[in-house]
Amino acid sequence: MKTEKNVQVIDSLYKAFATGDMATVLGSMDSSIEWNEAESNSLADGNPYIGPDAVLKGVFTKLGENHEYFELQDVKIHGMEDDMVLATLRYDGKVKATGKTYNAQAAHLWKLSDEGKITSFQQYVDTKKLAEAEK
Repeated sequence: MKTEKNVQVIDSLYKAFATGDMATVLGSMDSSIEWNEAESNSLADGNPYIGPDAVLKGVFTKLGENHEYFELQDVKIHGMEDDMVLATLRYDGKVKATGKTYNAQAAHLWKLSDEGKITSFQQYVDTKKLAEAEK
């Protein structure tokens, strides 16, 4: 039952992100969430981002500023043990500065508290594709 609840929390987060409902996205996070972008990702310079406000400013705002569009595609959510949820997906984006597009494979590992708040996030992504689009 708890795994199903965790999956629902993460599913709701992705649906809110897709519609631009950042209040719901940030509201699903614990106040001390530890957020890590993949190593070699240009956004990893702030790792770890601590708290929803740091994630908003350091990740989501930069994504919006740097992209003509950035979408999550083919999101599949997998419930796991130890209050974790794995999402496999693709990033589809276009970088403003270069005009280059990319479609990159990614995975997100989420951990949730007993109260259903997200306490940690780890991104895994094809950083080579992202870097090539940025240059």
